[in-house]
Amino acid sequence: MPHRNVLLQVWREACQHIEIQESVAGIARLLDEHLPLEKLLVYRVEQDHHFAACVAATPQSARPTVGDGELSPADFKRLLGWIRQGRPATPDGRNRLVELLQLARSIEPGRDLRAAPLAHGDDSFGAMAIVAPAGVRFTLRDEEIIAALQEPLSAALANDRRLHELATYREAAEADRRSLLRRLGRTDITDDIVGAEGGLAQVMSRVELVSQSDAPVLLLGETGTGKEVVARAVHQRSGRRDGPFIRVNCGAIPRELVDSHLFGYEKGAFTGATEQRRGWFERADGGTLFLDEIGELPPDAQVRFLRVLQDSFIERVGGGEPVRVDVRVVAATHRDLAGMAQSGGFREDLWYRIAVFPILLPPLRDRLGDIAELAEHFAGRAATRFGLSPVMPSAADVALLRNYDWPGNIRELGAVIDRAAILGDGRSLEIEAALGFSTTAKAPSRETSRPNDGIEVVTLDAAMRQHIEHALTTTQGRIEGGAGAAKLLDVNPHTLRARMRKLGIDWTTFRGPRQRRSEI
Repeated sequence: MPHRNVLLQVWREACQHIEIQESVAGIARLLDEHLPLEKLLVYRVEQDHHFAACVAATPQSARPTVGDGELSPADFKRLLGWIRQGRPATPDGRNRLVELLQLARSIEPGRDLRAAPLAHGDDSFGAMAIVAPAGVRFTLRDEEIIAALQEPLSAALANDRRLHELATYREAAEADRRSLLRRLGRTDITDDIVGAEGGLAQVMSRVELVSQSDAPVLLLGETGTGKEVVARAVHQRSGRRDGPFIRVNCGAIPRELVDSHLFGYEKGAFTGATEQRRGWFERADGGTLFLDEIGELPPDAQVRFLRVLQDSFIERVGGGEPVRVDVRVVAATHRDLAGMAQSGGFREDLWYRIAVFPILLPPLRDRLGDIAELAEHFAGRAATRFGLSPVMPSAADVALLRNYDWPGNIRELGAVIDRAAILGDGRSLEIEAALGFSTTAKAPSRETSRPNDGIEVVTLDAAMRQHIEHALTTTQGRIEGGAGAAKLLDVNPHTLRARMRKLGIDWTTFRGPRQRRSEI
């Protein structure tokens, strides 16, 4: 068989197998008639950990049986220098390759041996060692064949390295996924649609109607009614289910950063833009972009958003070339966008664009028939999240839950069940304690309820509004800085402003007389 044909078959063996051990075994079989070969060993040199590990050997019994040893900085530098030179060598005691590659532990004394470096690019390094049978010496022709093996074995080693890197990334991603599911108290990453055949039956019917189209969807409803869950249901039932689903809270983005977040920016577009960054529209390409609190978008961002909906092109900040995006938009708000459009608080043309297919989510107080199923769902989730014994709500617990007004809707119900599970410590669900009022009390209004002890219990939004207003009064309307309300409340100033907009708090009413005069 001509020399060239041998190398072609060696390359085929090196590239067609996923595992490097299979490649090395196949190459050894091919070389059996053309090279006096008793053992073939391949090593991967780990630069980050300073050691050489044997990753393949034929026969497999030739693989060193001891653990991989870490090399000293001097020895590792010597080994890496030899690999970068690229020249095969005859290992002996003088150049220490036998010790560095741990060959002395797997090769009998007196055997003829050749070692050759393996390198592929700047990040894949290794070595191979070929041992002749007892009493046989390698010829010059043999050494030519050994030198020709460096390239295909370098490629096989690089492929093996990438395979193990991908396996490591996959294991890390799976570990993160399991950790996330454990924290969320779920067994799967998809959201459960509890009440899909009950109080949400009409909603799910509309979801089924619109999912297969690319029409924009507008989800309307009070805070905490499950708009993100429904948005994910639209995505999962659409032809974009294999694409990304990205959620963006428009109310949490500072006004000056809206463009760079949504549309991305070019390198050098502004101070600190050291590299190009894709915005949320580009990241959602081929999938669904869920824009929560769409009513919080500033007017100039509304104009650019309208252009994306009309033309399917964006322009990065600092860029002049339009970028085409294929994105399905699902928007959500708890605000009266139609009224805002009439009063000028929201662009009327954008309202018509995003309200192609509106879906109204009912509040939890209108879904009392789903309370039992929702409570069981959250109870099971709480048990998983907190490592407690699963305890399901009793009929009395469900009756108590149905007697509450639920201003925070499903989000508040989940928090109440979590609190009840923690208070019960795996023995019971302390629903009454978690709610904070007696079994005979009926919440009289959306703002307050009054338990038997006479202490007024306000809703979470009302309590938050009072707390923020007290902080603004103390700081005379100042939000940022060391003497600002954000510092006092220990929150980010942008987060505080978003919460104030949601609660309808005007910071200017808390400014002192001197401050107001200075601004006139």
